[in-house]
Amino acid sequence: MASRSRRHGLRLRLTVLCTAVAGLVSALLLWLGWLLVGGVVAAVPALPPGTTVRVRDLPVPAEQLGHALADAARADVLRTGLLAFPLVVAAAAVLAYVAVGRVLRPLRQVTGTVRRLSAESLDERIELRGRHGEVTELADSFDAMLDRLHAAFEVQRRFVANASHELRTPLTVMRTEVDVTLADPGADVAELRRMAEVVRAATYRADALVERLLLLARTEAGLAGPSARVDLAALVKPALAAVRGEAEERRLRVSLAVDAAATHGDPALLERVAGNLVENAVRHNVAGGWLRVETGRVDEDWVWLRVSSSGSVVPEEELAGLFEPFRRGARRSGSGSGLGLSIVRAVVSAHRGTVTAEPVEGGGLTVTVKLREAA
Repeated sequence: MASRSRRHGLRLRLTVLCTAVAGLVSALLLWLGWLLVGGVVAAVPALPPGTTVRVRDLPVPAEQLGHALADAARADVLRTGLLAFPLVVAAAAVLAYVAVGRVLRPLRQVTGTVRRLSAESLDERIELRGRHGEVTELADSFDAMLDRLHAAFEVQRRFVANASHELRTPLTVMRTEVDVTLADPGADVAELRRMAEVVRAATYRADALVERLLLLARTEAGLAGPSARVDLAALVKPALAAVRGEAEERRLRVSLAVDAAATHGDPALLERVAGNLVENAVRHNVAGGWLRVETGRVDEDWVWLRVSSSGSVVPEEELAGLFEPFRRGARRSGSGSGLGLSIVRAVVSAHRGTVTAEPVEGGGLTVTVKLREAA
């Protein structure tokens, strides 16, 4: 009801404004006509002095003829104008009310669509057709904004669903182990220790997942720590040391080509970038495969960190999806939460850099991070 009254109030205000403008213009024209008619009629040819002329049955001396005719003409113009003036104003008001209503009709369509929208109906669009000028441009811009909002809501829904699923898995494992052990009246110490080890592993997995989720949320919110000078080459060895056992177990051939690559940023987040890239390259590799890490300068303004590895074939259409949360790739092997590359993208974006992924011929993946070089 309030929105309807506001809508009618706008139409009424515009109508009053247009009517007032029409009234002022009409009054101005009437005044100009009154002046012009009096001046034209007053300019009559001069008559001999002493001559008397009858004007409206009244005798008028010749020397006063011009003034008398001017006064009579002005009176006629004023009388006719005062009769026509309210008619013109009334006609202007009616025409303005109708015209403003037609102009506001597409705007009411936009308002109606906006009022019906909610998080569950973001797929609705205005789709205003016709030549409505700025209103059409507004509707098109609003439709484009709805497209972005709908995509963002869908990503958020998938993220929440995937996070819930990932968190439910270790909880289910723990509950199952506890229920089975408690249901066994003959469970001994060995059985209890086995259950405790399984529960501990599940809690570690849940804790790691929660930590990664918090890191991703904090990074995307722009809550990075203090910036400092960081050499990407210095982050490579600690990242490899963290996965050395797994790399040896898979018999991976590791090669390095690291040169100085100094940048400015949050040291902890940039260390997480190197760690995630190396960790992904090891966990999604194949037994007996290879791993190569490179750092250096791209040009005068950029430095890079590149991690390449063997592995399963990654189709081109899956490359962009690898950076989405909980996306591991349909043909990639290995464990993990699917948040590694999402965190990498969030951190790199927070540092105003770029990250790209390219498939390796024969199977595998190359991920390249580019950051601004430290001055």
